[in-house]
Amino acid sequence: MENSRYPKFTFTWVGAVTLVVGLFVGTMAVSLFSTFWKVVFKENLELKDWFLMVANSVGFVGAIAFFDFFIVRRTTQKRLSFNLSSVNFSTYLIIFPMMAGMMFISEFITSLIPVSGPFFGDFYEYFTQLMNQLTDDPVVMIMMTVIMAPVFEEIIFRGIIQKGLINKGMAPWKAILYASIIFGIVHGNPWQFISAVMLGCVLGLVYHKTTSLLMPILLHAFNNLTLSLLFIYGKNESFAEVFKVSEWLILAVGVVLFSLFYYFFTKKYKVHYSEM
Repeated sequence: MENSRYPKFTFTWVGAVTLVVGLFVGTMAVSLFSTFWKVVFKENLELKDWFLMVANSVGFVGAIAFFDFFIVRRTTQKRLSFNLSSVNFSTYLIIFPMMAGMMFISEFITSLIPVSGPFFGDFYEYFTQLMNQLTDDPVVMIMMTVIMAPVFEEIIFRGIIQKGLINKGMAPWKAILYASIIFGIVHGNPWQFISAVMLGCVLGLVYHKTTSLLMPILLHAFNNLTLSLLFIYGKNESFAEVFKVSEWLILAVGVVLFSLFYYFFTKKYKVHYSEM
């Protein structure tokens, strides 16, 4: 591992600040460009459907670039890079059903969070309006949620935070949990927090076992694509609502799927690759 071509960096509070500063710089750069365009060409780019997608992408690129330049290269003398190799076909047949099972379980648990009342009602209404704005253009939504978000978010939360904590000496299960909790917090609402933490744990487990960042990226894209299609064609992100079945049935199917394929993944086949 010491001779790996991948940098063995660590993640500390300095790295966290570096990511935040990079995100801020990238976002500010987009904001300044938008202001310049508005003054010179009298056109408000912020009203364009694709603006949020571009702003988010530039912000993520800024965060990753800052972490690479100020942390990784200065501590390892290597550039930030990740293992993106594929795995054997049987592994794909295990991890995707396992992910689907956790998606069903997380839907049931998320459904228990209130969507009405003095606090949750107003918050949920605001969240719903925000989601409707983000989904005005299906093409932009698919590009942002299925392509860009999985790539950038997995690089940061699994590739940088989780891997950096493990490299620092933290127990893998703690690193997976902490990265998943941070992943949930940045979503900014209780409904996505629950699902992001639960799904993040699966993504983190798969990354730790396979050591290929491609795997959580594909699983993340699978999750977002499924929910996007549910929303586009069913006008709802709930499997139970779209297919008109009980949430308890969704939970039961989820528990069976996740338990069975988690066993295959961690016990029976003992899937574990090594990063060279």
